[in-house]
Amino acid sequence: MEAFVTPRPARGLLIAAARSGSGKTTVTLALLRALRRRGLAVAGAKCGPDYIDPAFHAAATGRPSYNLDSFAMDGALLDAVAGRAGEAAELVLAEGSMGLFDGVVAEEGRSGANADIAARYGWPVVLVLDVSGAAQSAAATALGVRAYDPRLQLAGVILNKVASPRHRRLVEVGLARIGVPVLGAVPREASLVLPERHLGLIQAGETADLEARLDRLADLAEASIDLDAVAAAAGGHVPAPGTGLLPPPPGQRLAVARDAAFSFVYPHLEAGWRAAGAEIVPFSPLADEAPPAGCDACWLPGGYPELHAGRIAAASRFLDGLRAFAETRPVHGECGGYMVLGESLEDAEGATHRMAGLLPVATSYARRRLHLGYRIATLVGPGSLGPAGQGLVGHEFHYASELTPQPGPDEALAEVTDAEGRPLGLAGHRRGRVSGSFFHLVGLR
Repeated sequence: MEAFVTPRPARGLLIAAARSGSGKTTVTLALLRALRRRGLAVAGAKCGPDYIDPAFHAAATGRPSYNLDSFAMDGALLDAVAGRAGEAAELVLAEGSMGLFDGVVAEEGRSGANADIAARYGWPVVLVLDVSGAAQSAAATALGVRAYDPRLQLAGVILNKVASPRHRRLVEVGLARIGVPVLGAVPREASLVLPERHLGLIQAGETADLEARLDRLADLAEASIDLDAVAAAAGGHVPAPGTGLLPPPPGQRLAVARDAAFSFVYPHLEAGWRAAGAEIVPFSPLADEAPPAGCDACWLPGGYPELHAGRIAAASRFLDGLRAFAETRPVHGECGGYMVLGESLEDAEGATHRMAGLLPVATSYARRRLHLGYRIATLVGPGSLGPAGQGLVGHEFHYASELTPQPGPDEALAEVTDAEGRPLGLAGHRRGRVSGSFFHLVGLR
């Protein structure tokens, strides 16, 4: 079990919006890069379950970015991870997900909504307002946000997709009427939009000329946002040092697949493993590398194996090495890693590719169906994630379908419910020392 410690507090801000697609990520990255360029010790964080945005935050700031999740993390773990996020930083900019108040039905403060994080730590909210198609009426959205949750302080708004100086003036008239400060106005700038694919943005490591893009976003922030006002609006606190319990690392020398096909690991999980004394040894299946022989466990993260299924199927050193590794040491796969541990993977074009064959599951990306939501799991048997009966909480987000039947209790990984306790049956598989499932582990329950 692991404790995170932060030596001193930082101030915080939540960059949020009333709905998805408002430009939170663009504005957050622009602010992070611009404030760093000014010499401020600024760190990013991401509210809710997301594997991609924290990597962009880290690229923009040069500091790790962590997920803060009021549903999947209990209070102790949430405070510990928030403390790690603010370690040696003056300012934490937390990027929201979806809409500010969007979450699951749960007790106040535990819904998984962005608002829970701002309320817990007293971080003021900067609202990103997409004003395309609106003028004075945009103020009604800001007014509703300000009035909806009395726990929150609305520090101001940053207007996004402003069409012209006249458009900005009209929007500002409405906001002046309700007394909400305008901290910036970002014009339409399609050339700065980051590329996307089916699970969100293209990964940071795959984005061409990422440093140049980030610098252009910083230039945009310098020209269109009052950076001094944004920094001055920060407040609240990063929690004092605390103890957050994490699953112990599945091995003390842990082989972790890491390349364009395998990259979705929550940063706090790897940080916890390292702090518990584990050594993480990366290897690349796409480079046809086997799990390093000196490791005592192997972890295959999620990612985009469906985009690289042909290369993975042809990576004989990787597949043979993985099979040999699994004969004597534990192997676990999350989401994409689970698919690769299975018998086969059907890609978007309908071609079927042979996978490792270590778990009795066949998956298809051609038969797309969205699977999205928190998962509360109880392990059926012992394995890499803990002993039988261990409670876990995680998150699932993918479009793949399982072509094989649901597992029975003798081979399932866990009994699973959704966030509201509705049973979803048995999920994942375990066979010998190998296990896997579509949900990504966040913490214990």
